[in-house]
Amino acid sequence: MESRGSIPARPSAYEGVWRFTAPSVDASVPRARHAVRDLLCRQGVPRRDEVLQGLLLIVSELVTNAVKHAALLSPEVAVEVAIAAGRVRVSVEDNHPYRPKALETDWRQTGGRGLLLVREITREAGGMCDVEHTASGGKVVWAEMPLAPPGHTPGHGGDTVTLPGPMPPPQPVTSRRPDPSAP
Repeated sequence: MESRGSIPARPSAYEGVWRFTAPSVDASVPRARHAVRDLLCRQGVPRRDEVLQGLLLIVSELVTNAVKHAALLSPEVAVEVAIAAGRVRVSVEDNHPYRPKALETDWRQTGGRGLLLVREITREAGGMCDVEHTASGGKVVWAEMPLAPPGHTPGHGGDTVTLPGPMPPPQPVTSRRPDPSAP
C-alpha cells in the first residue's frame, strides 16, 4: 500500500514470518512455546499479556497434538509464526494425513480436548483457526489472533506492553499490609 506523496508504506519492524523445525518428541512442546515467546519479545511485538498467554497455550496444544498423533509418520514438526498488521498466526505442520477435528469428548477422559481449547481461545480473542492439507499429504493446523483483544484500540489505556527480552523469573510476593501498631 502506498500513501499519497509517493512514500511507500513500510511494515513495522516486527512484521515477518519465522519458521523452525523440532523433533516429534515431548521435549519439543516447551521448547516450541519458549521459542515463540522469545521470538515475539525479541522482535518487540506489542501485545497484551492475555493474548500472549493464549497464544503460547495454543502453541503448546498444537505441538503436543503433532507429537502425540503424528510422530510415527512425521519425525519432525514445523512451527511457523507470521506477524502482520496487528495479527499473529501460529501454525504447526506435520506429515501425517489425518485431519483432526475439535470434537466433544467424554468428560470422564483426561485428554482429547486440545483442539476445543484452541478453538475457544482463538474465538474469544477474535481470531480463527483451521486445519489444511499440505501438497505433500500432511497437514497444517493454524490459529490466527489479533495482537490486541476485540474492541481494544492500540495505544489507548496503556495496556499494550513490549518486553525488552526474555521474561525474568517470578519474584516472591511479600505482604505490604500496614502495621496496625504504627502511628
